[in-house]
Amino acid sequence: MHPQKSPALRRRLGATLALATALSLSPLTAGVAGAAPPPSTSPTAPALGANVTVFDPSMPVSQIQATLDATWQRQKDNEMGSERYAYLFRPGTYGTDAQPLQIKVGYYTEVSGLGDSPSDVVINGKVEVYNRCLEDGGTSNCIALNNFWRTVSNLTIDVNGAGQDGCRAPTNFWAVSQAVSMRRVAITGGNLSLMDYCTAGPQYASGGFIADSALPAVVNGSQQQWFTRNSTVGSWSNGVWNQVFSGVEGAPSEAGYPNPPYTTLDTTPVSREKPYLFVDDAGRWNVRVPSAQRNSSGTSWADGETPGRTIPITEFLVATPSTPVQQINNHLARGGHLLLTPGVYDVARSIEVKRAGTVVLGLGQATLTAVGGAVPMTIADVPGAVVAGVTIDAGTVESPSLLQVGRPNGNGGRSDAADPTTLSDVFFRVGGPHVGKVDTALEVNSDDVLIDHTWVWRADHGVEPGFTQGVNGDTDRWRTNTGRVGAEVNGDRVTATGLFVEHFQTYNTIWNGEDGTTVLYQNELPYDPPSQADWQQPDGTLGWAGYKVADDVQRHRLYGGGVYGYQRNAGPGITTESGFEVPETPGVRLHHVATVHLDGLGIIRHVVNDVGTQADPSNQGTPQYVVDYPAA
Repeated sequence: MHPQKSPALRRRLGATLALATALSLSPLTAGVAGAAPPPSTSPTAPALGANVTVFDPSMPVSQIQATLDATWQRQKDNEMGSERYAYLFRPGTYGTDAQPLQIKVGYYTEVSGLGDSPSDVVINGKVEVYNRCLEDGGTSNCIALNNFWRTVSNLTIDVNGAGQDGCRAPTNFWAVSQAVSMRRVAITGGNLSLMDYCTAGPQYASGGFIADSALPAVVNGSQQQWFTRNSTVGSWSNGVWNQVFSGVEGAPSEAGYPNPPYTTLDTTPVSREKPYLFVDDAGRWNVRVPSAQRNSSGTSWADGETPGRTIPITEFLVATPSTPVQQINNHLARGGHLLLTPGVYDVARSIEVKRAGTVVLGLGQATLTAVGGAVPMTIADVPGAVVAGVTIDAGTVESPSLLQVGRPNGNGGRSDAADPTTLSDVFFRVGGPHVGKVDTALEVNSDDVLIDHTWVWRADHGVEPGFTQGVNGDTDRWRTNTGRVGAEVNGDRVTATGLFVEHFQTYNTIWNGEDGTTVLYQNELPYDPPSQADWQQPDGTLGWAGYKVADDVQRHRLYGGGVYGYQRNAGPGITTESGFEVPETPGVRLHHVATVHLDGLGIIRHVVNDVGTQADPSNQGTPQYVVDYPAA
């Protein structure tokens, strides 16, 4: 618990958090004081850097294909690398019936159209992700469980499998897991499969996100969990543990849950689509910022232009990793916006979003890495700020947080339920490419915030120095790659649509605010406690729930949640008391929640509080469900 928290918040959690530490919120200073105003940005030819490629439909298909294939070869196994890429398509059609454009998307790669509507850019071909084969290029270990960090958006895929084998030809494969989004996409002429059943047979994938898209028949297949929001689907088949649909026209019924494991909301309580680049008829570049919606369904573009505001690219500082933070903050303080081009940004002083309505948009999985214990980004207690398409990494010196929305003790700030501050495709990583240390990765103090798709990940694998995988516990990593809490929500009326949080060392998610709503929650407990003593609260409670609603909260809703155990590096017999822990009050309700244990050793005793069947080696891999808590 941070020392700045109010006494009320301390009372909510104080006794339970043994790993809490007092941390300074004053990161190191970086950047150039009094930096000159940013160079002007061309309205028709913005300089987006070497890792952004803009395609024109007049270019030969073979040239475009060769460029994309070369990047895929570099990025298909580059899970922990620092390279980032964005490929943007001007309006037009790419590929022909005889020579389709077949795009394979690797790590840290964005493929996006530059039209005002998804129909303005048509890919005659495919945009695909396949299983990743991990053993010397062979097919003995091909999976999609680690297919993270990639994006496709704002275009139409007219499926054309010419030249592919019969297994692949009729279907666009999108075999992905966390931190992957498909937004503003229309798929015609074929099917969509969320698993790759052609590379070494069907293999598990573990959780992706679709929004604002018009889709044909969808084969979900082996996806353990998936969230689809504000879209249309022709049909949907299969599901493993937790499939959630919110505002999706054509979504399957949830009748019979958990067989199949569908959770279906007719409308989405609060939504806002992610900002997107587009080029207008005069060749000027702009960013469209969609408006927030309430109780909405279907795509935002079905009846024409997506409602919202248009910001000329000239109002954005187009930043690169060498841009000083002071220059960024000066531009934002003057009322400008920020476009982060692909790359890894070392941030030793917070990027400060202080003004209402500010937009920060990242391209190509732009990544902010904390340096010297800094908080890489803070957002003031203001309405309407939008941060999208950004990954934030912990550094080797512990940060109090990686993104702080609103001030501790800020009393919620000047929020606006009609114009919520919004985080879209904002991802967090603690460890992986290097040692990471953070107290609380995502801290939300403001009221009326919308979290639209996040993955908050304390890495369960990586290449950082000193990484070991011990048979009887990974003591080194538990002590060095540290993260106490994944997400802490202190503001009221906060909504999360697609909240994925994994492997933190106490509560993965703590919800202190009133009137909170989560639509799809996915959690995996930490994989590496060296012993039960390391996974035990001061009062003797065994472990920490994957999702905790504070004891004095009176109103909260969760739709479609799963807490999983796979403690492969832990000492044998690690036990967790409950997957979900919530106050017993009529205003706090959970709909469709489950636990499952996967390692054949550990135990989760209950699903919610003291309700639900124990998940243990006797039912390894089989979810234990609670339909409603409290029972209807």
